[in-house]
Amino acid sequence: MNEKIITLDHGSGGKISNNLIKTVFLKYFNNKFLKELHDGAILPSSNKKIAFSTDSYTVTPLFFPGGNIGNLAIHGTVNDLAMCGAKPKYLSVSFIIEEGFSVEMLEKIVFSMAESARTAKVQIVTGDTKVVGHGEVDGLYINTAGIGFIDKNVFISARHAQPGDVVIVNGPMGNHGISILATRENLQLEQVVFSDTAPLSEIVIKILSITEEIHVLRDPTRGGLATTLNEISQESNVEIEINEEAIPIDENVRDACEILGYDPLYLANEGKMIVFVPEKYSREVLDEMKKCQYGDHSKIIGKVISDSRNGVYLKTKIGGKRVLGMLSGEQLPRIC
Repeated sequence: MNEKIITLDHGSGGKISNNLIKTVFLKYFNNKFLKELHDGAILPSSNKKIAFSTDSYTVTPLFFPGGNIGNLAIHGTVNDLAMCGAKPKYLSVSFIIEEGFSVEMLEKIVFSMAESARTAKVQIVTGDTKVVGHGEVDGLYINTAGIGFIDKNVFISARHAQPGDVVIVNGPMGNHGISILATRENLQLEQVVFSDTAPLSEIVIKILSITEEIHVLRDPTRGGLATTLNEISQESNVEIEINEEAIPIDENVRDACEILGYDPLYLANEGKMIVFVPEKYSREVLDEMKKCQYGDHSKIIGKVISDSRNGVYLKTKIGGKRVLGMLSGEQLPRIC
């Protein structure tokens, strides 16, 4: 890594983040579990496999339309476990709180976390609290870790995409990113954009009941849909073709992006997932996703076309084809 200092770009989830992980963290921490670079580690067990994941949340502002730092933290770790094919079970929660922070505001956040945990059917079983001096933390940071269990016959990994796989998403892209940006900058949009933060474990359980041959599951958080597809393409060494007209994007998000100069395919999502599944199961999996609370807008958006090289291509509305690259810098810091 040529960079001498850490910048906000290193937290983008894009090329620079990816480089930091591979040249610093993997350099010293490398082992067979970590080098999979999954949303969580998949660990052996005598009965079911164990999924273990952790994440930290520094989002600003702490409250935004559709959620707050608390339910975002619960949903984020639940979803990381679900993307491993696991049924989430237990969470830990740690708080780093700035001196002077409002107890009333803290209670609202903790209440939302408890409600979100109940909805996701997980238990918060351990935790920690630290208080630091005024100005040393921006209000409140939260760390969560989680454990879930995976059936022995489920093998989901970013390295398992195969030619012929169909790519499915469970709904519109970019809502979380625009919601955070609009709230942070006090933008007066024509319509309020609500964050999509939501638990996805129910959808995963449902589609695994259709087939255990789900090859890849990923949630396109930082870096958005385009960056996550590029990560999968590189890990599996496959070409992925996405149909621009098929990608669901809410009209108010599209309008905001046009005004502000953002591409919704690179904006963060907190309640969306990408599914790679063999074509023979794709229609049944799609129908099952549409029956779920957070999957009613699911759509097939593309397919894996080759394993001769890697790359992500966008089939445009006018019939052309362009390379869809990985995010190269930080669009919106402190997004999760």
